Amino acid sequence: MDETFAKKLRILADAAKYDASCASSGAPKRAVERDGLGSTTGAGICHAYTPDGRCVSLLKILLTNWCLFDCAYCVNRRSSNVRRAKFTVEEVVRLTLEFYKRNYIEGLFLSSGIIKSPDHTMELLTRVARSLRRDHGFRGYIHLKTIPEASPWLIEEAGLYADRLSINVELPTEASLERLAPEKDGASIAGAMAQIGERIAEAKAEKRRFSPAGQSTQVIVGADATTDEALIRKSADLYGRVGLRRVYYSAFSPIPDGAAILPLKAPPLQREHRLYQADWLIRYYEFSPDDVAAASDDGMLALDVDPKLAWALKNRARFPVDVNRADREMLLRVPGLGARAVDRIVAARRHTTLRLEDVGRLTSALKRARPFLIAADHSPGGLTDRLDLRARLAEPARQLSLF
Repeated sequence: MDETFAKKLRILADAAKYDASCASSGAPKRAVERDGLGSTTGAGICHAYTPDGRCVSLLKILLTNWCLFDCAYCVNRRSSNVRRAKFTVEEVVRLTLEFYKRNYIEGLFLSSGIIKSPDHTMELLTRVARSLRRDHGFRGYIHLKTIPEASPWLIEEAGLYADRLSINVELPTEASLERLAPEKDGASIAGAMAQIGERIAEAKAEKRRFSPAGQSTQVIVGADATTDEALIRKSADLYGRVGLRRVYYSAFSPIPDGAAILPLKAPPLQREHRLYQADWLIRYYEFSPDDVAAASDDGMLALDVDPKLAWALKNRARFPVDVNRADREMLLRVPGLGARAVDRIVAARRHTTLRLEDVGRLTSALKRARPFLIAADHSPGGLTDRLDLRARLAEPARQLSLF
């Protein structure tokens, strides 16, 4: 690799680190075919994990960090004083193939700044995926970041070659978009996401290939005054309306020479962590946005306790619950019991009466669950109503790193 090319790679890999929506969950398992390259079946330069535990290493880069837009929160905005670089389509294809052959990666995550026009940029991104698939038989994972203002037919073509498409909503409200990213159109973003969602549903019904790993999005946390409750309600709406596979929450990071309208400090990273936990409750624990809102204080999630524990503490009248009799929905609301542990409890109690020791073998968080459970040999008594219960169960403060 010559020095010029290596310099491009350093710049464009670093510029891609702010995109959190790098994941491969939902990709179909594909083994390498004769005279083909790549697969999604092996284990492990970005590591993503699939629902069944497989690690997929992805080359995560931008096609270019030049951009026509001047979004206040973006380090690659038009007015930003950063080093710029641009790959050609052929360079990205060659880089992906060479990294794969050296067993560095199993797939590609490709995004880009907007150059010349949204259509021109989307065409270049699609050409990369088409060349990898058609010209080189590459069967690894490909995630393309879609340009919402691009022509619908270009987005549809991208879905034929990519495993996953994603469009970043960036900010949760129209007012925030108008203030911080006036060149972006919320209606265009919503329309493009709906189009992709419809095509994915049609392809699934017709058993043909179109973005088989679905679509995802990213929202920036802390760049505006939007509350956690509003963020969660926005995510729940997107899950239901356009069938998103995943919403990624990215804590705002102050950038060099940032605009005066931006916060001077980044939000606590624990806030991002709590949003992911609340999102998980909606997707897998049968919580509603109203439940999450009820667990918050003035629309903001607590930082010292997780959202499920916060909800339980505010709904103590519904506890303790009997592990041997409670329905699955209520067991899912017990702090410390994950979905897998609940399923094991439901299966085990068909054959035996569960004691507290039995529950302890099914979950590693018995300390949090204990005040909210009744077992054959255990009753929490007044522990559930203790005023200091929150302090006893609160997590110790942790120092989190952004990257």
